[in-house]
Amino acid sequence: MGTVGVGRTAARAPAAPPPAVARITVPRPIARPPVVPRSKWLDAASAREQPPPRYDDRVVAVFIHHTDSPNGYDCAETPRIIRDVYAGQTGAKQWDDIGYNFLVDRCGTIYEGRAGGVDRPVTGAHTQGFNHRSAGIAAIGTFTAGSKVPKAMTDAIARLVAWKLGLVGVDPRGTVRLVSSNSLSRYAAGTAAVLATVSGHDAAFMTSCPGAALSDRLPEIRDLAARYQGR
Repeated sequence: MGTVGVGRTAARAPAAPPPAVARITVPRPIARPPVVPRSKWLDAASAREQPPPRYDDRVVAVFIHHTDSPNGYDCAETPRIIRDVYAGQTGAKQWDDIGYNFLVDRCGTIYEGRAGGVDRPVTGAHTQGFNHRSAGIAAIGTFTAGSKVPKAMTDAIARLVAWKLGLVGVDPRGTVRLVSSNSLSRYAAGTAAVLATVSGHDAAFMTSCPGAALSDRLPEIRDLAARYQGR
């Protein structure tokens, strides 16, 4: 569960990024939203041995994903669902940890994903070619065309985006220049790409993730995150 959407290919083109150019200015600190720590979903029996976390200098972009798992879960099940995602990514895919930095459930609860500290610029494994200087946020569920995207989920994502990008003064409505590190992405390694500071996974990789329904909500998420930053 939860691993298919990371690599599923599709011909659907990503939405065009907003025209504004993101500028890293003075920090716009806002209160960090509540984040449930890893210890609440990853028990000793499920944890795998892994190397120390890796870090970038800062986070200047966010990529939005979905876990491609069922939508009709009870939110009390979320820790078990995240363990399943972790097991799939560290098992069959042989990753060293869950790829996403954060996961958000249908009730709007935010969970810490990849180890290293939610306040730090942890290098994730969520968007091939563009893991550096970005954070990956996964919406728990499947949000293909026609799916309902819970408002509690998008509001929580917007608050998380506002806080994370606000640490370095990045406007969630802008764009950012990132350099691809992997030719299996939409851009050859070494190519500079101008992407929305809040992008869907499909903006950087040939995939249907985060699904058409969630992609359609990205403008709303960007605007709400900017308002949370006081812009």
